[in-house]
Amino acid sequence: MSTPAVSANRLELLQIADAVARDKSIDKAIVVEALEDAIQKAARSRYGAENEISAKIDPKTGEIHLARHLHVVEEIEDEATQILLEDAQRRNAAAQMGDIIAETLPPMDFGRIAAQTAKQVIVQKVRDAERDRQFDEFKDRIGEIVHGVVKRVEYGNIIVDLNRAEAIIRRDEALPREAIRNGDRVRAYIYDVRREPRGPQIFLSRTHPQFMARLFAQEVPEIYDGIIEIRAVARDPGSRAKIGVISNDGSIDPVGACVGMRGSRVQAVVQELQGERIDIIPWSEDPATFIVNALAPAEVAKVVLDEDAQRIEVVVPDEQLSLAIGRRGQNVRLASQLTGWQIDILTEEEESERRQEEFRQRTELFMSTLDVDEVVAQLMVSEGFTDLDEVAYVEIDELSSIEGFDDDTAQELQTRAREFIEEKNAKLDARRVELGVSDELAAIEGITPAMLVALGEGDVKTIEDLAGCATDDLCGYWETVDGERKREPGLLEAFDIVPEEANDLIMWARVTVGWIEDPAEAEEEVEADDEATTSDGDAASEE
Repeated sequence: MSTPAVSANRLELLQIADAVARDKSIDKAIVVEALEDAIQKAARSRYGAENEISAKIDPKTGEIHLARHLHVVEEIEDEATQILLEDAQRRNAAAQMGDIIAETLPPMDFGRIAAQTAKQVIVQKVRDAERDRQFDEFKDRIGEIVHGVVKRVEYGNIIVDLNRAEAIIRRDEALPREAIRNGDRVRAYIYDVRREPRGPQIFLSRTHPQFMARLFAQEVPEIYDGIIEIRAVARDPGSRAKIGVISNDGSIDPVGACVGMRGSRVQAVVQELQGERIDIIPWSEDPATFIVNALAPAEVAKVVLDEDAQRIEVVVPDEQLSLAIGRRGQNVRLASQLTGWQIDILTEEEESERRQEEFRQRTELFMSTLDVDEVVAQLMVSEGFTDLDEVAYVEIDELSSIEGFDDDTAQELQTRAREFIEEKNAKLDARRVELGVSDELAAIEGITPAMLVALGEGDVKTIEDLAGCATDDLCGYWETVDGERKREPGLLEAFDIVPEEANDLIMWARVTVGWIEDPAEAEEEVEADDEATTSDGDAASEE
Protein backbone atom coordinates (compact mmCIF):
# COMPACT_ATOMS: atom_id res chain seq x y z
CA MET A 1 0.00 0.00 0.00
CA SER A 2 2.98 2.29 0.51
CA THR A 3 3.99 2.42 -3.18
CA PRO A 4 0.69 3.87 -4.47
CA ALA A 5 0.87 6.52 -1.72
CA VAL A 6 4.38 7.51 -2.80
CA SER A 7 3.29 7.66 -6.45
CA ALA A 8 0.35 9.85 -5.49
CA ASN A 9 2.68 12.21 -3.59
CA ARG A 10 5.06 12.41 -6.53
CA LEU A 11 2.21 13.16 -8.92
CA GLU A 12 0.88 15.80 -6.53
CA LEU A 13 4.32 17.46 -6.47
CA LEU A 14 4.27 17.93 -10.24
CA GLN A 15 0.67 19.12 -10.15
CA ILE A 16 1.60 21.76 -7.58
CA ALA A 17 4.49 22.90 -9.78
CA ASP A 18 2.13 23.15 -12.77
CA ALA A 19 -0.48 25.10 -10.80
CA VAL A 20 2.02 27.60 -9.37
CA ALA A 21 3.62 28.15 -12.80
CA ARG A 22 0.23 28.85 -14.39
CA ASP A 23 -0.98 31.04 -11.54
CA LYS A 24 2.16 33.21 -11.43
CA SER A 25 2.79 33.11 -15.21
CA ILE A 26 6.32 31.81 -14.78
CA ASP A 27 8.21 28.88 -16.27
CA LYS A 28 7.43 25.49 -14.67
CA ALA A 29 11.18 24.71 -14.69
CA ILE A 30 11.72 27.63 -12.28
CA VAL A 31 9.11 26.21 -9.88
CA VAL A 32 10.70 22.74 -10.07
CA GLU A 33 14.12 24.31 -9.41
CA ALA A 34 12.66 26.08 -6.37
CA LEU A 35 11.29 22.75 -5.11
CA GLU A 36 14.72 21.14 -5.59
CA ASP A 37 16.39 23.95 -3.62
CA ALA A 38 13.82 23.57 -0.86
CA ILE A 39 14.31 19.79 -0.64
CA GLN A 40 18.07 20.24 -0.69
CA LYS A 41 17.92 22.72 2.19
CA ALA A 42 15.64 20.39 4.18
CA ALA A 43 17.97 17.42 3.51
CA ARG A 44 21.00 19.37 4.75
CA SER A 45 19.18 20.17 7.97
CA ARG A 46 18.35 16.43 8.28
CA TYR A 47 21.78 14.96 7.39
CA GLY A 48 23.94 17.88 8.56
CA ALA A 49 24.68 21.32 7.09
CA GLU A 50 28.34 20.39 6.57
CA ASN A 51 27.36 17.92 3.81
CA GLU A 52 27.20 18.84 0.11
CA ILE A 53 23.77 17.52 -0.87
CA SER A 54 21.91 17.84 -4.18
CA ALA A 55 18.27 17.16 -4.90
CA LYS A 56 16.82 16.42 -8.32
CA ILE A 57 13.16 15.96 -9.29
CA ASP A 58 12.31 13.86 -12.33
CA PRO A 59 10.06 16.21 -14.40
CA LYS A 60 8.09 13.23 -15.76
CA THR A 61 7.55 11.00 -12.71
CA GLY A 62 8.09 13.47 -9.87
CA GLU A 63 10.59 11.08 -8.25
CA ILE A 64 13.08 12.78 -5.89
CA HIS A 65 16.77 11.81 -6.07
CA LEU A 66 18.95 12.82 -3.12
CA ALA A 67 22.73 12.50 -3.28
CA ARG A 68 25.74 13.49 -1.19
CA HIS A 69 28.80 14.72 -3.12
CA LEU A 70 32.28 13.62 -2.04
CA HIS A 71 35.61 14.91 -3.42
CA VAL A 72 38.28 12.26 -4.08
CA VAL A 73 41.49 13.26 -2.20
CA GLU A 74 44.79 11.71 -0.96
CA GLU A 75 44.30 12.86 2.64
CA ILE A 76 40.99 13.58 4.30
CA GLU A 77 40.56 16.98 5.99
CA ASP A 78 36.76 17.04 6.04
CA GLU A 79 35.00 13.68 6.33
CA ALA A 80 31.65 15.20 5.37
CA THR A 81 32.80 16.27 1.91
CA GLN A 82 35.92 14.18 1.12
CA ILE A 83 36.77 10.51 0.46
CA LEU A 84 40.04 8.60 -0.03
CA LEU A 85 40.88 7.28 -3.50
CA GLU A 86 40.84 3.60 -2.47
CA ASP A 87 37.41 4.00 -0.79
CA ALA A 88 36.08 5.79 -3.85
CA GLN A 89 37.36 3.07 -6.18
CA ARG A 90 35.58 0.41 -4.10
CA ARG A 91 32.33 2.22 -4.94
CA ASN A 92 33.31 3.13 -8.48
CA ALA A 93 36.35 1.47 -10.07
CA ALA A 94 36.78 4.37 -12.54
CA ALA A 95 37.20 7.00 -9.80
CA GLN A 96 40.30 9.22 -10.11
CA MET A 97 41.96 11.88 -7.95
CA GLY A 98 40.01 15.15 -8.08
CA ASP A 99 36.75 13.47 -9.14
CA ILE A 100 33.47 14.05 -7.36
CA ILE A 101 31.39 10.95 -6.65
CA ALA A 102 27.70 11.00 -5.73
CA GLU A 103 26.49 8.86 -2.84
CA THR A 104 22.76 8.17 -3.10
CA LEU A 105 20.80 9.02 0.06
CA PRO A 106 17.58 7.28 1.12
CA PRO A 107 14.27 9.14 0.74
CA MET A 108 13.36 11.20 3.78
CA ASP A 109 10.22 12.37 5.48
CA PHE A 110 10.00 16.11 6.02
CA GLY A 111 9.56 17.21 9.60
CA ARG A 112 7.50 20.27 10.47
CA ILE A 113 10.51 22.61 10.65
CA ALA A 114 12.06 21.22 7.46
CA ALA A 115 8.74 21.58 5.63
CA GLN A 116 8.39 25.20 6.84
CA THR A 117 11.93 25.98 5.66
CA ALA A 118 11.20 24.36 2.31
CA LYS A 119 8.02 26.43 1.96
CA GLN A 120 9.93 29.68 2.61
CA VAL A 121 12.53 28.78 -0.02
CA ILE A 122 9.82 27.98 -2.58
CA VAL A 123 7.87 31.17 -1.85
CA GLN A 124 11.00 33.33 -2.16
CA LYS A 125 12.14 31.65 -5.37
CA VAL A 126 8.71 31.98 -6.96
CA ARG A 127 8.46 35.62 -5.85
CA ASP A 128 11.87 36.41 -7.38
CA ALA A 129 10.91 34.67 -10.62
CA GLU A 130 7.62 36.56 -10.71
CA ARG A 131 9.44 39.88 -10.23
CA ASP A 132 11.89 39.05 -13.02
CA ARG A 133 8.98 38.13 -15.28
CA GLN A 134 7.19 41.41 -14.51
CA PHE A 135 10.30 43.50 -15.14
CA ASP A 136 11.11 41.70 -18.42
CA GLU A 137 7.51 42.08 -19.57
CA PHE A 138 7.17 45.82 -18.86
CA LYS A 139 10.69 47.20 -19.44
CA ASP A 140 10.10 47.08 -23.20
CA ARG A 141 6.65 48.64 -22.92
CA ILE A 142 7.80 52.12 -21.89
CA GLY A 143 5.88 54.56 -24.09
CA GLU A 144 2.69 52.46 -24.24
CA ILE A 145 -0.76 53.21 -22.87
CA VAL A 146 -2.10 50.55 -20.50
CA HIS A 147 -5.51 49.89 -18.91
CA GLY A 148 -5.89 48.93 -15.29
CA VAL A 149 -8.20 48.89 -12.28
CA VAL A 150 -7.57 51.16 -9.31
CA LYS A 151 -6.61 48.93 -6.40
CA ARG A 152 -6.19 51.62 -3.77
CA VAL A 153 -5.38 55.32 -3.30
CA GLU A 154 -2.67 56.22 -0.78
CA TYR A 155 -1.90 59.88 0.01
CA GLY A 156 -2.84 60.91 -3.51
CA ASN A 157 -0.79 58.12 -5.13
CA ILE A 158 -2.90 55.69 -7.16
CA ILE A 159 -2.03 51.97 -7.14
CA VAL A 160 -3.25 50.34 -10.36
CA ASP A 161 -3.72 46.60 -10.94
CA LEU A 162 -2.53 45.73 -14.46
CA ASN A 163 -3.69 42.12 -14.04
CA ARG A 164 -0.15 40.67 -14.10
CA ALA A 165 1.53 43.46 -12.16
CA GLU A 166 0.94 46.52 -10.02
CA ALA A 167 1.80 50.05 -11.13
CA ILE A 168 1.66 53.48 -9.53
CA ILE A 169 0.40 56.87 -10.67
CA ARG A 170 2.13 59.32 -8.36
CA ARG A 171 0.26 62.38 -7.18
CA ASP A 172 2.16 64.72 -9.51
CA GLU A 173 1.46 62.42 -12.49
CA ALA A 174 -2.32 62.42 -11.94
CA LEU A 175 -4.64 65.05 -13.44
CA PRO A 176 -5.49 67.85 -10.98
CA ARG A 177 -8.96 67.68 -9.47
CA GLU A 178 -9.59 64.25 -11.03
CA ALA A 179 -11.63 62.10 -8.64
CA ILE A 180 -10.41 58.49 -8.87
CA ARG A 181 -11.78 55.84 -6.51
CA ASN A 182 -11.12 52.17 -5.82
CA GLY A 183 -12.44 49.94 -8.60
CA ASP A 184 -12.32 52.64 -11.32
CA ARG A 185 -10.81 51.67 -14.68
CA VAL A 186 -8.03 54.02 -15.80
CA ARG A 187 -5.79 54.51 -18.82
CA ALA A 188 -2.26 55.79 -18.32
CA TYR A 189 1.13 56.08 -20.01
CA ILE A 190 4.12 53.95 -18.92
CA TYR A 191 7.01 56.41 -18.62
CA ASP A 192 9.47 54.40 -16.49
CA VAL A 193 10.11 50.86 -15.24
CA ARG A 194 12.77 50.33 -12.57
CA ARG A 195 14.17 47.24 -10.89
CA GLU A 196 14.13 47.90 -7.13
CA PRO A 197 14.77 45.70 -4.02
CA ARG A 198 11.05 45.45 -3.29
CA GLY A 199 10.35 44.38 -6.86
CA PRO A 200 9.91 46.08 -10.25
CA GLN A 201 8.29 49.51 -10.03
CA ILE A 202 6.09 50.52 -12.97
CA PHE A 203 5.44 54.26 -13.11
CA LEU A 204 2.38 55.56 -14.94
CA SER A 205 1.37 59.08 -15.91
CA ARG A 206 -1.75 60.88 -17.05
CA THR A 207 0.02 64.27 -17.29
CA HIS A 208 2.91 63.27 -19.58
CA PRO A 209 2.83 65.06 -22.98
CA GLN A 210 3.24 61.72 -24.75
CA PHE A 211 0.08 60.39 -23.05
CA MET A 212 -1.89 62.88 -25.14
CA ALA A 213 0.10 61.96 -28.27
CA ARG A 214 -0.66 58.25 -27.74
CA LEU A 215 -4.36 58.98 -27.18
CA PHE A 216 -4.50 60.82 -30.50
CA ALA A 217 -2.73 57.87 -32.17
CA GLN A 218 -5.52 55.61 -30.86
CA GLU A 219 -8.28 57.93 -32.08
CA VAL A 220 -6.77 59.07 -35.42
CA PRO A 221 -5.97 56.21 -37.84
CA GLU A 222 -3.82 58.53 -39.99
CA ILE A 223 -1.43 59.03 -37.04
CA TYR A 224 -1.26 55.28 -36.38
CA ASP A 225 -0.51 54.70 -40.09
CA GLY A 226 2.21 57.37 -40.11
CA ILE A 227 0.44 59.65 -42.60
CA ILE A 228 0.17 62.35 -39.94
CA GLU A 229 2.98 62.97 -37.44
CA ILE A 230 2.81 64.60 -34.03
CA ARG A 231 5.95 66.75 -33.88
CA ALA A 232 5.47 68.54 -30.55
CA VAL A 233 3.18 68.51 -27.51
CA ALA A 234 2.88 71.00 -24.64
CA ARG A 235 0.45 70.54 -21.75
CA ASP A 236 -0.87 72.33 -18.74
CA PRO A 237 -2.44 69.08 -17.42
CA GLY A 238 -6.17 69.21 -16.84
CA SER A 239 -6.47 72.75 -18.21
CA ARG A 240 -5.07 73.35 -21.69
CA ALA A 241 -2.70 71.84 -24.25
CA LYS A 242 -1.20 72.52 -27.66
CA ILE A 243 -0.17 69.84 -30.15
CA GLY A 244 1.82 70.39 -33.37
CA VAL A 245 0.93 68.09 -36.29
CA ILE A 246 2.11 67.72 -39.88
CA SER A 247 0.87 65.60 -42.79
CA ASN A 248 3.12 63.54 -45.06
CA ASP A 249 0.32 63.50 -47.63
CA GLY A 250 -0.48 66.87 -49.20
CA SER A 251 -4.09 65.85 -49.79
CA ILE A 252 -4.81 65.31 -46.07
CA ASP A 253 -5.33 68.22 -43.69
CA PRO A 254 -3.57 67.23 -40.43
CA VAL A 255 -5.64 69.55 -38.24
CA GLY A 256 -8.95 68.43 -39.74
CA ALA A 257 -8.00 64.75 -39.42
CA CYS A 258 -7.19 65.19 -35.73
CA VAL A 259 -10.37 67.15 -35.05
CA GLY A 260 -12.56 64.57 -36.81
CA MET A 261 -16.13 64.79 -38.03
CA ARG A 262 -17.87 67.41 -35.85
CA GLY A 263 -14.95 67.20 -33.45
CA SER A 264 -15.55 63.55 -32.59
CA ARG A 265 -11.87 62.52 -32.48
CA VAL A 266 -10.55 65.42 -30.44
CA GLN A 267 -13.55 65.23 -28.10
CA ALA A 268 -12.71 61.61 -27.27
CA VAL A 269 -9.27 62.75 -26.13
CA VAL A 270 -10.69 65.76 -24.28
CA GLN A 271 -13.09 63.53 -22.33
CA GLU A 272 -10.27 61.15 -21.35
CA LEU A 273 -8.27 64.18 -20.09
CA GLN A 274 -11.12 65.56 -17.98
CA GLY A 275 -12.05 68.42 -20.30
CA GLU A 276 -8.51 69.64 -21.08
CA ARG A 277 -8.80 72.20 -23.93
CA ILE A 278 -6.63 71.20 -26.90
CA ASP A 279 -5.31 73.54 -29.61
CA ILE A 280 -4.23 71.56 -32.70
CA ILE A 281 -1.49 73.51 -34.49
CA PRO A 282 -0.13 72.92 -38.02
CA TRP A 283 3.62 72.28 -37.58
CA SER A 284 6.09 74.11 -39.82
CA GLU A 285 9.83 73.89 -40.52
CA ASP A 286 9.94 77.71 -40.42
CA PRO A 287 10.20 78.76 -36.74
CA ALA A 288 8.41 82.09 -37.32
CA THR A 289 5.44 80.42 -39.02
CA PHE A 290 5.21 77.71 -36.37
CA ILE A 291 5.36 80.24 -33.52
CA VAL A 292 2.66 82.40 -35.12
CA ASN A 293 0.49 79.26 -35.46
CA ALA A 294 1.26 78.23 -31.87
CA LEU A 295 0.00 81.56 -30.49
CA ALA A 296 -3.46 80.91 -31.94
CA PRO A 297 -6.13 82.08 -31.44
CA ALA A 298 -4.24 85.41 -31.14
CA GLU A 299 -3.39 87.26 -34.36
CA VAL A 300 0.24 88.30 -34.92
CA ALA A 301 1.27 91.47 -36.75
CA LYS A 302 5.05 90.99 -36.90
CA VAL A 303 7.86 88.77 -35.58
CA VAL A 304 11.59 89.41 -35.06
CA LEU A 305 13.79 86.32 -34.58
CA ASP A 306 17.10 85.96 -32.77
CA GLU A 307 18.13 82.46 -33.90
CA ASP A 308 21.36 82.38 -31.87
CA ALA A 309 19.50 82.97 -28.59
CA GLN A 310 16.42 80.94 -29.70
CA ARG A 311 14.38 84.02 -28.87
CA ILE A 312 11.55 85.64 -30.82
CA GLU A 313 9.82 88.98 -30.42
CA VAL A 314 6.14 88.89 -31.38
CA VAL A 315 4.17 92.06 -32.09
CA VAL A 316 0.37 91.81 -31.76
CA PRO A 317 -2.43 94.38 -32.12
CA ASP A 318 -3.22 96.13 -28.83
CA GLU A 319 -6.60 94.40 -28.49
CA GLN A 320 -4.98 90.96 -29.01
CA LEU A 321 -2.45 91.22 -26.16
CA SER A 322 -4.51 89.49 -23.46
CA LEU A 323 -5.50 86.73 -25.91
CA ALA A 324 -1.86 86.14 -26.93
CA ILE A 325 -0.65 85.98 -23.33
CA GLY A 326 -3.62 83.96 -22.07
CA ARG A 327 -4.89 83.64 -18.53
CA ARG A 328 -1.91 83.71 -16.16
CA GLY A 329 0.39 83.59 -19.19
CA GLN A 330 -0.86 80.14 -20.16
CA ASN A 331 -1.12 80.66 -23.93
CA VAL A 332 2.37 82.13 -24.43
CA ARG A 333 3.89 79.63 -21.96
CA LEU A 334 2.46 76.64 -23.84
CA ALA A 335 3.50 78.13 -27.19
CA SER A 336 7.05 78.54 -25.83
CA GLN A 337 7.11 74.92 -24.62
CA LEU A 338 5.71 73.69 -27.94
CA THR A 339 8.23 75.54 -30.11
CA GLY A 340 11.27 75.55 -27.81
CA TRP A 341 11.70 79.31 -28.29
CA GLN A 342 11.64 82.09 -25.71
CA ILE A 343 8.71 84.32 -26.76
CA ASP A 344 8.46 88.02 -25.90
CA ILE A 345 5.12 89.66 -26.71
CA LEU A 346 4.74 93.36 -27.45
CA THR A 347 1.76 95.40 -28.60
CA GLU A 348 2.06 97.50 -31.74
CA GLU A 349 2.03 100.61 -29.58
CA GLU A 350 4.87 99.30 -27.36
CA GLU A 351 6.88 98.30 -30.42
CA SER A 352 6.36 101.74 -31.98
CA GLU A 353 7.48 103.44 -28.78
CA ARG A 354 10.56 101.25 -28.61
CA ARG A 355 11.51 101.98 -32.23
CA GLN A 356 11.14 105.69 -31.56
CA GLU A 357 13.35 105.36 -28.47
CA GLU A 358 16.01 103.44 -30.45
CA PHE A 359 15.88 106.12 -33.17
CA ARG A 360 16.33 108.85 -30.55
CA GLN A 361 19.25 107.06 -28.84
CA ARG A 362 21.10 106.47 -32.11
CA THR A 363 20.52 110.05 -33.18
CA GLU A 364 22.00 111.30 -29.90
CA LEU A 365 24.95 108.89 -30.27
CA PHE A 366 25.90 110.33 -33.68
CA MET A 367 25.31 113.92 -32.51
CA SER A 368 27.59 113.53 -29.48
CA THR A 369 30.38 111.45 -31.04
CA LEU A 370 30.54 112.92 -34.55
CA ASP A 371 29.70 116.52 -33.58
CA VAL A 372 26.91 116.83 -36.16
CA ASP A 373 23.50 118.46 -35.91
CA GLU A 374 20.23 116.59 -35.34
CA VAL A 375 19.15 116.58 -39.01
CA VAL A 376 22.40 114.94 -40.18
CA ALA A 377 22.26 112.36 -37.38
CA GLN A 378 18.62 111.53 -38.18
CA LEU A 379 19.44 111.09 -41.86
CA MET A 380 22.19 108.58 -40.96
CA VAL A 381 19.91 106.61 -38.64
CA SER A 382 17.13 106.59 -41.26
CA GLU A 383 19.60 105.05 -43.73
CA GLY A 384 20.19 102.15 -41.34
CA PHE A 385 23.42 103.16 -39.56
CA THR A 386 23.29 101.89 -35.97
CA ASP A 387 26.78 102.42 -34.49
CA LEU A 388 30.10 104.17 -35.01
CA ASP A 389 31.89 101.07 -36.34
CA GLU A 390 29.55 101.02 -39.35
CA VAL A 391 30.26 104.69 -40.04
CA ALA A 392 34.03 104.29 -39.59
CA TYR A 393 34.58 101.23 -41.78
CA VAL A 394 31.74 101.19 -44.32
CA GLU A 395 32.46 101.86 -48.01
CA ILE A 396 32.64 105.64 -48.53
CA ASP A 397 30.00 105.39 -51.29
CA GLU A 398 27.37 104.24 -48.79
CA LEU A 399 27.81 107.46 -46.80
CA SER A 400 28.06 109.79 -49.77
CA SER A 401 24.89 108.28 -51.28
CA ILE A 402 22.78 109.65 -48.40
CA GLU A 403 20.63 112.57 -49.63
CA GLY A 404 22.44 115.87 -49.02
CA PHE A 405 25.85 114.23 -48.43
CA ASP A 406 28.86 114.54 -50.75
CA ASP A 407 32.27 112.80 -50.79
CA ASP A 408 33.88 115.45 -48.56
CA THR A 409 31.10 115.16 -45.96
CA ALA A 410 31.31 111.37 -45.99
CA GLN A 411 35.11 111.46 -45.63
CA GLU A 412 34.90 113.90 -42.73
CA LEU A 413 32.30 111.74 -40.94
CA GLN A 414 34.49 108.66 -41.32
CA THR A 415 37.57 110.50 -40.02
CA ARG A 416 35.69 111.73 -36.94
CA ALA A 417 34.27 108.23 -36.29
CA ARG A 418 37.70 106.59 -36.53
CA GLU A 419 39.34 109.21 -34.29
CA PHE A 420 36.62 108.70 -31.66
CA ILE A 421 37.00 104.90 -31.82
CA GLU A 422 40.81 105.10 -31.55
CA GLU A 423 40.58 107.41 -28.54
CA LYS A 424 38.03 105.13 -26.90
CA ASN A 425 40.17 102.05 -27.61
CA ALA A 426 43.21 103.74 -26.09
CA LYS A 427 41.28 104.36 -22.86
CA LEU A 428 40.00 100.77 -22.89
CA ASP A 429 43.54 99.45 -23.42
CA ALA A 430 44.76 101.45 -20.45
CA ARG A 431 41.92 99.97 -18.39
CA ARG A 432 42.88 96.51 -19.66
CA VAL A 433 46.46 96.99 -18.43
CA GLU A 434 45.16 98.31 -15.12
CA LEU A 435 43.05 95.15 -14.69
CA GLY A 436 46.10 92.97 -15.38
CA VAL A 437 44.83 91.36 -18.61
CA SER A 438 47.86 89.82 -20.35
CA ASP A 439 49.30 91.00 -23.68
CA GLU A 440 49.00 87.41 -24.97
CA LEU A 441 45.22 87.59 -24.48
CA ALA A 442 45.14 91.03 -26.12
CA ALA A 443 46.97 89.64 -29.17
CA ILE A 444 44.15 87.20 -30.01
CA GLU A 445 42.62 88.07 -33.37
CA GLY A 446 39.03 89.26 -33.18
CA ILE A 447 39.02 90.28 -29.51
CA THR A 448 38.32 94.01 -29.12
CA PRO A 449 39.61 96.24 -26.29
CA ALA A 450 36.07 96.43 -24.87
CA MET A 451 35.91 92.62 -24.79
CA LEU A 452 39.29 92.46 -23.01
CA VAL A 453 38.04 94.84 -20.32
CA ALA A 454 34.87 92.75 -19.89
CA LEU A 455 37.01 89.60 -19.52
CA GLY A 456 39.31 91.32 -17.03
CA GLU A 457 36.38 92.49 -14.93
CA GLY A 458 35.20 88.87 -14.96
CA ASP A 459 38.64 87.77 -13.65
CA VAL A 460 39.70 86.19 -16.96
CA LYS A 461 43.15 87.73 -17.38
CA THR A 462 45.37 85.11 -19.02
CA ILE A 463 45.10 82.51 -21.76
CA GLU A 464 44.99 79.85 -19.00
CA ASP A 465 41.98 81.64 -17.48
CA LEU A 466 40.27 81.67 -20.87
CA ALA A 467 41.08 77.97 -21.39
CA GLY A 468 39.32 77.17 -18.10
CA CYS A 469 36.08 78.86 -19.19
CA ALA A 470 32.94 77.16 -20.48
CA THR A 471 30.90 78.43 -23.42
CA ASP A 472 28.10 79.50 -21.07
CA ASP A 473 30.59 81.62 -19.08
CA LEU A 474 31.11 83.78 -22.15
CA CYS A 475 27.65 83.66 -23.81
CA GLY A 476 25.36 83.38 -20.79
CA TYR A 477 22.53 80.88 -20.40
CA TRP A 478 18.93 80.41 -19.36
CA GLU A 479 17.88 78.44 -16.30
CA THR A 480 14.53 77.75 -14.68
CA VAL A 481 14.19 78.97 -11.10
CA ASP A 482 10.92 78.33 -9.23
CA GLY A 483 9.16 77.68 -12.53
CA GLU A 484 10.40 80.89 -14.19
CA ARG A 485 13.14 81.21 -16.81
CA LYS A 486 16.00 83.39 -15.61
CA ARG A 487 18.91 84.72 -17.66
CA GLU A 488 22.44 84.36 -16.33
CA PRO A 489 24.57 86.86 -18.29
CA GLY A 490 27.88 85.89 -19.89
CA LEU A 491 31.12 87.90 -19.80
CA LEU A 492 30.91 88.66 -23.54
CA GLU A 493 27.12 88.62 -23.91
CA ALA A 494 26.99 92.36 -24.67
CA PHE A 495 29.13 91.78 -27.78
CA ASP A 496 26.63 89.42 -29.48
CA ILE A 497 29.11 86.54 -29.49
CA VAL A 498 27.47 83.26 -30.55
CA PRO A 499 28.22 79.91 -28.84
CA GLU A 500 30.24 78.62 -31.82
CA GLU A 501 32.53 81.66 -31.70
CA ALA A 502 32.93 81.37 -27.92
CA ASN A 503 33.71 77.66 -28.20
CA ASP A 504 36.34 78.29 -30.90
CA LEU A 505 37.95 80.92 -28.68
CA ILE A 506 38.10 78.58 -25.68
CA MET A 507 39.40 75.64 -27.75
CA TRP A 508 42.12 77.88 -29.24
CA ALA A 509 43.19 78.84 -25.71
CA ARG A 510 43.27 75.18 -24.59
CA VAL A 511 45.40 74.21 -27.58
CA THR A 512 47.74 77.19 -26.96
CA VAL A 513 48.39 76.27 -23.32
CA GLY A 514 48.87 72.61 -24.28
CA TRP A 515 45.82 71.15 -22.52
CA ILE A 516 44.59 69.45 -25.68
CA GLU A 517 45.90 68.62 -29.13
CA ASP A 518 44.91 70.84 -32.03
CA PRO A 519 41.87 69.01 -33.57
CA ALA A 520 42.84 70.16 -37.09
CA GLU A 521 46.39 68.80 -36.73
CA ALA A 522 45.11 65.55 -35.21
CA GLU A 523 42.73 65.10 -38.15
CA GLU A 524 45.59 65.74 -40.61
CA GLU A 525 47.70 63.08 -38.83
CA VAL A 526 44.85 60.56 -39.04
CA GLU A 527 44.39 61.29 -42.75
CA ALA A 528 48.17 60.90 -43.29
CA ASP A 529 48.13 57.56 -41.43
CA ASP A 530 45.17 56.40 -43.53
CA GLU A 531 47.00 57.36 -46.73
CA ALA A 532 50.15 55.53 -45.55
CA THR A 533 48.11 52.43 -44.68
CA THR A 534 46.43 52.52 -48.09
CA SER A 535 49.81 52.89 -49.82
CA ASP A 536 51.24 49.94 -47.87
CA GLY A 537 48.21 47.87 -48.77
CA ASP A 538 48.54 48.74 -52.46
CA ALA A 539 52.25 47.88 -52.39
CA ALA A 540 51.51 44.54 -50.73
CA SER A 541 48.86 43.81 -53.37
CA GLU A 542 51.34 44.53 -56.16
CA GLU A 543 53.88 42.15 -54.60
